[in-house]
Amino acid sequence: MAGLIRKSVTSETFRDSIPIIPASDLRYVRGIGPKRAEMLAKLQIRTINDLLYHFPSRYEDRTLFSKIKDLQPGQTASVEVEIISARLKPIPRMPMVEMTAGDDTGLISVVWHRQTYLLKQLLPEKRAILYGKVEKDGAKIKISNPEIEFVGSAAPGIHTGRIVPVYGLTEGLHQKSLRALIYGLTQSEKIGELIDHLPESIRKGESFVSLRDAIRGIHFPESEPHLESSKRRLIFDEFFSFQLSLQSQIRKKHMRQDGVAANAAIGALEDYAASLPYELTEDQHRAMTEIEVDCRGIRPMNRLLQGDVGSGKTAVAAFGFLLMKRSGLQSAFLVPTEILAEQHYQTLKKLLAPFKLEIALLTKSTEKKRRERLLAELRQGKVDLVVGTHALLQDEVDFKKLGLVVVDEQHKFGVVQRSRLLERKPVPHCLVMTATPIPRSLALAVYADADFSTIRQLPKGRQPISTYWISRQKQPEVWEHIKLNLKKGRQAYVVFPIIEESSKADLKAAETEFKKLKGSYFSEFKLALVHGKTPQEQRESSMRLFYEGKVDVLVSTTVIEVGVDQPNATMMVIENAERFGLAQLHQLRGRIGRGEHASECFLFGEPTTDEGKLRLRLLTKTQDGFQIAEEDLNLRGPGDLWGERQSGIPHFKLAHPIWNLDLLQRAKELAAVVVKESAEQIWIKKYLAERLRNY
Repeated sequence: MAGLIRKSVTSETFRDSIPIIPASDLRYVRGIGPKRAEMLAKLQIRTINDLLYHFPSRYEDRTLFSKIKDLQPGQTASVEVEIISARLKPIPRMPMVEMTAGDDTGLISVVWHRQTYLLKQLLPEKRAILYGKVEKDGAKIKISNPEIEFVGSAAPGIHTGRIVPVYGLTEGLHQKSLRALIYGLTQSEKIGELIDHLPESIRKGESFVSLRDAIRGIHFPESEPHLESSKRRLIFDEFFSFQLSLQSQIRKKHMRQDGVAANAAIGALEDYAASLPYELTEDQHRAMTEIEVDCRGIRPMNRLLQGDVGSGKTAVAAFGFLLMKRSGLQSAFLVPTEILAEQHYQTLKKLLAPFKLEIALLTKSTEKKRRERLLAELRQGKVDLVVGTHALLQDEVDFKKLGLVVVDEQHKFGVVQRSRLLERKPVPHCLVMTATPIPRSLALAVYADADFSTIRQLPKGRQPISTYWISRQKQPEVWEHIKLNLKKGRQAYVVFPIIEESSKADLKAAETEFKKLKGSYFSEFKLALVHGKTPQEQRESSMRLFYEGKVDVLVSTTVIEVGVDQPNATMMVIENAERFGLAQLHQLRGRIGRGEHASECFLFGEPTTDEGKLRLRLLTKTQDGFQIAEEDLNLRGPGDLWGERQSGIPHFKLAHPIWNLDLLQRAKELAAVVVKESAEQIWIKKYLAERLRNY
């Protein structure tokens, strides 16, 4: 509808204006101006490049036309008509244009509200294409506020008669005007000046369309195959640029010889395994062997240890600490919370007691004199292993010879924070542990620079968790069931979703339910409430009391997702479970089922979408964290798997590691070849710099 948009933007706008340079400021492009540029900036669109890469959120197929006699109320349709008459109906504060039009099968009534400028163009016998929702007005068929374009107009048809893009908007910005703006840019001859940095050998070898054609096709495809070929090229670009950066990092790491090799006598693993009161699983034994091989090399280890909640990752890490001790090296274990640090400290003291390691704990609560003495002992090499929180990342923490850094749930730490312990000479070995299983496709995309150890087997004696999806009517029965188990000495979690800790409504809901439970079902028991706004000291105290068995029910938000190991906690209720992702629900559920008693998880939720129902149904059927993580990635995308962008997971605009796995694998293969064969790294830097402008 370019001909009907006041101050419309067409390809002429760009033809004689500034060249299409990615960084060109939209404020200075003719036809946009400061006011519209300000609206676009709310969508993070500030340059021509931003506009080109503001891809449609969906498409509408408006290529099929209906006859007036076939139109049905509620249908959204395209119809070609001849205008019979049009008039202005002057309603106060709501002027309305009324038009009567028809085709060879009947008549239709059309109205537009607050679009009086249309009246001059709605001339009798003029032919037009309408697109809108059909209504019944008495005996008449009617369409209100349709999009309209005129047959035979010099202005191109961009809103009707084709596959039409639909964009994300912001207040004050209209779909038609944004569509016309992008159309004008993509059809300009100047778009040919865009530099296609993808090597021609790859473009031709993979049968990709040019960048110019891909940009035009993603916005205004001529057909479904045209749209698919355009998407294919742009998805590959996303994967290829990320893999190129990743493979460059891998190449640098493989060239590094600045690590510290563990030189412990052979037999450490056998000694450690013999000291344990239980038998290691095959997966645990394999992971320890892989760690030992890595640590005996001079290239710094970069290994990710993934395993479900309760799979025995800490026992694997403990072997790494023993290996360092026998090699005359020190270790650091970085964990996200103070109470978890305390628990790991106690666990490791028991696990490593036969080997006489000097183990210390460093947190924000460590008293000043003890802290000063500990820091001195670390510098002197008297401490073999220090377990700590963010306190380990402070500048005054130094080591005599740090050999191994283990990070628990690294996505809980910022990228800069994580790197502080590793920016030392010689570079220590690094082991990252996660209880969020990483799907193979995402591992290929994100962790190609790391080696993987995976623990799928659970230790013997681990109790299964029965999971139930509970309707609103059945919830009182669940509370009574939990009450009976509390009387038997068990403990329970009640979890509330707080997507944003600043959400007053969410916090109030959690606090209100806490008071309700305390005053009704659980009046004879001890309850505690913790959430993100709870002062740190109070939160740690409540969780410690729960761990010690002095609190029966812990009412909480997701702050317990990475929490303490309480074998006596056998029940969990998750309120509004439909608001959580699959992986997060599985992580929360992993807080129970850690002792000798059977455990139960109750999902309270009323999902309104098929996807929401699928999530809850899957949780009731499986405890396999790897299957759950794969499905979560499939449903939600990689950027949301952990709920935090700082985890290093790329935010792709079009690409999806599962849906586009073939392109991901090919991008990885080609990026590895390019990095290996390109002695001149300047080209790669230029390519990546250009790609960064798009994101």
